[in-house]
Amino acid sequence: MDTSSSSVAPAAAGVAAVEKARVAPGDIVRSLVGRPVGVRLGDGTEYRGILVCVDGFMNVAMEQAEEFFEGSLKAKLGDCFIRGNNGSLSITFHSLLLGMYHSLVISTT
Repeated sequence: MDTSSSSVAPAAAGVAAVEKARVAPGDIVRSLVGRPVGVRLGDGTEYRGILVCVDGFMNVAMEQAEEFFEGSLKAKLGDCFIRGNNGSLSITFHSLLLGMYHSLVISTT
């Protein structure tokens, strides 16, 4: 019995499904407006708060923001604006659907 054709077909179908489901990173980030997120900069500084808005340049505005470095709370900022030209942003969010945290790394240079 030739199993190679049956194992290739599901793999090809899976690739087609992934191709169909591709979404731009900006669209993913914009879908997180109003939700708690974490934004990590290239130097390791992390900002956690409620995402208010994000624009096409990946500038991020947050409310109830807190600044962390190496896991330690450094400041409670309230409103916060992070410029998207910081090199790369890692945006972490919790998926209620999957019950896990995800990171989206966006290069902004």
